[in-house]
Amino acid sequence: MQVSRRSQVDPFIVMDVMEAATQAEANGRHIIHMEVGQPGTPAPAGARAALAAAMEESPLGYTSALGLLALREGIAALYQKWYGVTVSPARIVVTSGSSAGFLLAFTALFDAGDRVGLGLPGYPSYRQILRALSLTDVGFETSEANRFQPVPDDLVGRDLKGLIVASPSNPSGTILSRAALAALIESCSATETAFISDEIYHGIHHGERAVSALELSDDVYVINSFSKYFSMTGWRIGWMVVPQDHVRTVERLAQNMFICAPHAAQIAALGALGCDAELDANLEVYSANRALMLEELPKAGFTRFAPPDGAFYIYAEVSEFTENSLAFSQEILEKAGVSVTPGLDFDAGRGAQWMRFSYARSTADIKEGLARLRKFMTERGHL
Repeated sequence: MQVSRRSQVDPFIVMDVMEAATQAEANGRHIIHMEVGQPGTPAPAGARAALAAAMEESPLGYTSALGLLALREGIAALYQKWYGVTVSPARIVVTSGSSAGFLLAFTALFDAGDRVGLGLPGYPSYRQILRALSLTDVGFETSEANRFQPVPDDLVGRDLKGLIVASPSNPSGTILSRAALAALIESCSATETAFISDEIYHGIHHGERAVSALELSDDVYVINSFSKYFSMTGWRIGWMVVPQDHVRTVERLAQNMFICAPHAAQIAALGALGCDAELDANLEVYSANRALMLEELPKAGFTRFAPPDGAFYIYAEVSEFTENSLAFSQEILEKAGVSVTPGLDFDAGRGAQWMRFSYARSTADIKEGLARLRKFMTERGHL
């Protein structure tokens, strides 16, 4: 049978890199994982306990397509606690991870062929999901001067139906200021361009917190997840906040596409909302890891990057060492036993000269990974 043209999306390179690292481990090697944005900590104890209790009490069947009301109320309370913003639980849609949120948002907002803008470097799955939905991804290069974040001038003349922005960003970890985020939202509003805010890394910051788009406007889509701050990547549970008059549209799509998010993961997510002390301890680990990276990466020869405001990544320029970041990452894995992500995942044009380092794992792993990188670069003649 033939396959559709729209199904011919690019691979998610970091997943291929992780698979190569997993294969190396299966062959007996000890690999330090600095490639994938996955916390080294488990789901919070409260999440695990809540699910264990629920499994004894009920069959955990279908829920409302919008999600458990108690979870939606808990997420609404989170917005009040974090941002001082009142969000009605009726506007919250629980999803199967943020990925389902992107599918629902893009399907609800755009028709086939519509042009949706995104800054480069950026999360690669935006582009591939858009293409799989027969939408046109309009990637534009953001500048180092703007810390790899879009600005209103980047949108001029692009005839966009939508814009997706992430703050903190992946791969750079930079955060948009309130004024910068407001300027983008206002620019989109003026041209009737739908604004989608990816806030999956909110809660993980190293100074001033990230601003939610909901602090500035209700006429936006916001997508978030329990994967990063709550350390629940494999549970595949996220949420989105949409304008009130879009709820029924998104609900109908969710009913047909997903039926509902996994009931078990919803129960665990509700339990996670009460685990502040444990989650704050995780943030201390990320902060310590970030300090190590900022101090030790330059000693390994990686000197050009924007210090991250949030998330747990450093995006470093490597052009003096290679013109092919994919081949370079493969060499690092083979010779140093460290798995890192080539920038080609995030920016097809400039990414061959950039590399993303994740510091989401344990501090011991980060120390070992940095030592291995320094040894590798020394043996390669760069130090």
